[in-house]
Amino acid sequence: MWDPSQYSRFRDERKRPFFELLGRVEAEAPAHVADLGCGTGDLTRVLVERWPGARVYGVDASVEMVEEARRRPVPEALRFEVGDLAAWAPPAPLDVLVSNAALHWLPDHEALLKHLSEKLSARGVLAFQVPANFDAPSHRLVDEVRALPRFAPALATPRKGRASPLATYESWLAALGFAVDAWDTTYLHLLPGEDAVLQWLSGTTLRPVLAALGAEAGRDFVETLRPLLRQAYPAHARGTPFLFTRRFVVARRGG
Repeated sequence: MWDPSQYSRFRDERKRPFFELLGRVEAEAPAHVADLGCGTGDLTRVLVERWPGARVYGVDASVEMVEEARRRPVPEALRFEVGDLAAWAPPAPLDVLVSNAALHWLPDHEALLKHLSEKLSARGVLAFQVPANFDAPSHRLVDEVRALPRFAPALATPRKGRASPLATYESWLAALGFAVDAWDTTYLHLLPGEDAVLQWLSGTTLRPVLAALGAEAGRDFVETLRPLLRQAYPAHARGTPFLFTRRFVVARRGG
């Protein structure tokens, strides 16, 4: 379902939040580090550089993404695996668990955070970033087109992203014994190219929708959505302005 080349089309915009998240992670000489939702693995390799003494695991549910991650030589300290992000079990307690723009695809974040906390060592750090843009015009328009009679039957139970409020994440994690640093950042991206917002969505939000519809209905869906996005996000000579909010959480066990 996932297309590494389409996802990487806006590589700079997608990788910036990872570095801003990582900049708030303090961990001395971790032995085991994991990246859940590693995608093409470019940013997972940064974790090897950040903590050269650690064993680093990159995990993604997409076979296509993991295959792309393995195309380049893989350092001895790094291992890429295909796995369910919630069910994957590390071989040892993790000192750092990072997830960049992946956990929003999973349901029941309260139960998910409890489950992830059980993978951590006594002083482990859980750091994740999820989109918090689900009320933006882009997503509202996708929902409007999804609800049209010719698409709705095939999209009765599509996988949709979700993010809980900052205070809710803090409350859940505090109850598990974590000290929490949480914040939102809204980025103004100037996206290049024609139908730039549609191209952005084609790398993420639209992937499960188009997979559920199939080729012919998927093309119809895209052509129905295209003019609506053009109207909501007019292009300029310098690019298409696209506001995008992301939610960041860094939680350290033991305070």
